[in-house]
Amino acid sequence: MFQTIEIEQQGCSPKKGYRSMSSTAIVKINHNNTTSYESNPGPLTSIAIVDPNPERRNAVAGIVCALRPNAVAPRITTLSDVTNSAVLMNQGFDVILVAVDGDREEALRTIKALSSIGSATRMAYSEHTDGDILIQCLQAGVREFLAYPFVEGAIEEAFSRTASRGQLAPDTKKANGKSFVFLGAKGGSGVTTAACNFAVSLARESKRSTLLIDLDLPLGDAALNLGMTTEYSTLDALLEGDRLDATFLAKLLTTHKSGLQVLGAPGRYLGMPPLGESINKLLSIACNSFEYVVVDAGSRWELTETRLFDMISTIYLVTQVAISDLRNSNRLITGCLETYGHKLEIVLNRYEAELFGIDDAAIEGALTRAPQWKIPNDYPAVRRMQNTAETASSKNSRIHHAINSMARTASGVREIQGKKKKFGFFGFALGN
Repeated sequence: MFQTIEIEQQGCSPKKGYRSMSSTAIVKINHNNTTSYESNPGPLTSIAIVDPNPERRNAVAGIVCALRPNAVAPRITTLSDVTNSAVLMNQGFDVILVAVDGDREEALRTIKALSSIGSATRMAYSEHTDGDILIQCLQAGVREFLAYPFVEGAIEEAFSRTASRGQLAPDTKKANGKSFVFLGAKGGSGVTTAACNFAVSLARESKRSTLLIDLDLPLGDAALNLGMTTEYSTLDALLEGDRLDATFLAKLLTTHKSGLQVLGAPGRYLGMPPLGESINKLLSIACNSFEYVVVDAGSRWELTETRLFDMISTIYLVTQVAISDLRNSNRLITGCLETYGHKLEIVLNRYEAELFGIDDAAIEGALTRAPQWKIPNDYPAVRRMQNTAETASSKNSRIHHAINSMARTASGVREIQGKKKKFGFFGFALGN
């Protein structure tokens, strides 16, 4: 959430089609200690300035604002903490300027992380211009290095060179991908069934570009559940991390009849090397290419060692009403998922009221919080789906209406009121 205030900024000259920076601008401050300046309602070049020195940081922001007469319409975000790289990776910036003075090693690690998974142009600046720092910055992935204070025209020339490489022009078609991951409290929780049906419903209900990625490697079966044979797999994308970009990713995908794009797991068992950085890059590219990205992660909790959970919008923890499932869920919620509580939603799969004598109060106590979703138990429907490769969204079933409600809520599509009344509370949010 952003807090919005108005301030007066000075120092940028006006040009036809742009507002003068001496007029009112909008500043947004969020919980990650970032500040955003917006003043032009048209397509914006999203620029982040990372600098622990507040006076220098604000001075650089003012200089970049002054570039607007040269056809740069910036949306500037300033950050004081270079360690907060997760913020940079999630926001889809076009250009990131990093001050490498102060904690140089941390600044270089941030630049390397951005180079490995992001598409933003990396620029660095420093009050020191010795050969070592220049070489270190270039090795970390910097495309432009500037001495500070900037000589007249230096930063403008850097942006011009970036524009000539086709990296600066605002992309009005770029997706601002919202992402969802489905994880199971234990094997057999029904993660893949939930993820596949959710992804199909999301694509159909929202009418927007949607991608399903099977990260339940090496034996995921999302494509099989959808009745699809895929030529390429998630592993092809991850093993080609150096080549991976939006164009390469598009060549790996298979289209489901619903319009959903699918990147399935390999068709045979394959050994896998560590792929953490490649997973980060894959999700970053996917979110910049699709408006919705759904990840089936099975029960692969080692993915918490990647940046997947930092980058994802919503984590759906799929569990069942059984002692072992609830115990596992409790350990996860209070353990590796504790820091992600603000984006965690619990899904009770195969739900039956007071199954095994476990009532809702006991469930909430075990989970330490109320579940947001309940998918009713309908074994014949699920077995039919698995045997015929037909998703629940193609059937007039209670499961369809439960998962469809999740998808509608995720995409902001309104519920059909008549269906709400007919099917009671199953599948509808239990709280905010």
